[in-house]
Amino acid sequence: MRFRVGREVLGEAVAWIARALPSRPVVPVLSGLLLQAEGDGLTLSCFDYEVSARVRIDAEVKEDGAALVPGRLLAEITRSLPALDVEVATDADMVCLTCGSAEFALVSLSMAEYPPVPDPPPVAGTVDGGALAVAAAQVGPAASRDDTLPMLTAVCLDITGDALTLAATDRYRLAVRDVRWESALPGLRAVAMVPVRTLADVARTVAAGVPVTVAFGVDESDTRAGAAREPRPADGMISFEGGNRRLTARLIGGEFIRYRSRFPAGFSSRARLPAGPFTEAVRRVSLVAERASPVRLAFGSGNVVIEARTDGRARAVETVPADFEGHERVISFSPNYLLDGLGAAAASALPPGQAPSASGDDDVARSADARQIRLEFSSAAKPALITWAGDAGLVTGDAEPVPAFRYLVVPLRVPARA
Repeated sequence: MRFRVGREVLGEAVAWIARALPSRPVVPVLSGLLLQAEGDGLTLSCFDYEVSARVRIDAEVKEDGAALVPGRLLAEITRSLPALDVEVATDADMVCLTCGSAEFALVSLSMAEYPPVPDPPPVAGTVDGGALAVAAAQVGPAASRDDTLPMLTAVCLDITGDALTLAATDRYRLAVRDVRWESALPGLRAVAMVPVRTLADVARTVAAGVPVTVAFGVDESDTRAGAAREPRPADGMISFEGGNRRLTARLIGGEFIRYRSRFPAGFSSRARLPAGPFTEAVRRVSLVAERASPVRLAFGSGNVVIEARTDGRARAVETVPADFEGHERVISFSPNYLLDGLGAAAASALPPGQAPSASGDDDVARSADARQIRLEFSSAAKPALITWAGDAGLVTGDAEPVPAFRYLVVPLRVPARA
């Protein structure tokens, strides 16, 4: 094998594949990254029986061939190389890499012991990469990180006709986002439970305007339009492919909660709050809140008082304009849960394909005061709903619009203060 490729192109591809490598491989050979040079391109891939990643890049191939090299070591090497073309060639059981004056020789791993990278499952449909990236960023934070309950570490992909719904919950909040979907099978009704980490990796690499093909095993009975029963969660593998990249992962088994029934039919109290000022105020006030301390919202005439305290040490209060109607005026939340919901709701107003930043600061700065967060609740003890006030959802016509993004969060019950 012998090929020549640009350092930036190679480094980006290797870094993406390396993220899918296991941190503690069951057998050493699974830490390998497979290089396959053929024709006018180079294919890089990995597989550990749970996750596989594959990317193809353009390369000047001088001799076809394949080699298995230590993946994380190759990622560190390519990241440190100068901005010059890279020459890679095999010599017996060595893989030699040259870039300018830098030379590396890696001992290749045994390809005979390496499992074949799986083919993708049958195609279920396609979704815009930008829409998928924003949706994943909105619902991902609501998924649990507790591996003792695998079902809660998944994002549920719920397909109904031309709509794809992503849902995630950790029992204390529930995030749901609807996006448009082009089904490969007429009348498809299917459910797949994807590890949240897998979906996050996909979201980092897709782009707006580029269709992402989603493939997983579908029960033929789920393609019958108007099927009355709920579809069984798919098992086996799921594949996401967009551009020249494909990521395949094993689905999580078990039944996801019946999330649609968790949303109340109505609320007795409603508030509209300026997205930027309100989010910044919550962030500032929460600086004094301890781990289990709440942020308290008290709605008055034309404003909301945001308060947090650490008993005996600190207290913070800030007032923000708010439009409010209802009888229940006080509600409290975990500051982290509240900020996650506000940032995710504000992402509904971002340009297509632009996911919210990790801190939410840039997103808030772009939100004009006229852009509003909608907060609805019925009591200080029942779940509250956070949505974007300008989010009309996917439904058009005479039907009551349902926001495309909904964030249901359980408040913290604290003694009322005068």
